[in-house]
Amino acid sequence: MINVKLNTNGNSFEKLIVWEKTHQFVLEIYSITKEFPSDEKYLLVNQIRRSSSSIAANIVEGNERKSKKEFIQFLYTAKASLSETKYHLLLSKDLNYLDKNIYVKLNVQANEIGKLINGLINYLKK
Repeated sequence: MINVKLNTNGNSFEKLIVWEKTHQFVLEIYSITKEFPSDEKYLLVNQIRRSSSSIAANIVEGNERKSKKEFIQFLYTAKASLSETKYHLLLSKDLNYLDKNIYVKLNVQANEIGKLINGLINYLKK
């Protein structure tokens, strides 16, 4: 389901389903990375938190733009951050910092977010 209106009429980003799903994803990543080794605090933990929160931040910033074209550009940036996050999750699993079942769950969420972003891009291109 695509639920979007440009913010020119004061619509809040919190009403975007893609933002809601992404925000929950980011919160889970923050929670899970608390358990990572302390020597990764400024390396992998920092990177995965930054890339995941960038997904949501770009959706929010794009929603504030005045044109569909600008919003779409921010959504493409969100997709790039999503890809980066997916790599960091894979790396975390391969380094045994992340349980395989948790990895699978997060990867499913990431794929759903990617589909929602693509759907929103396609909707805005109409």
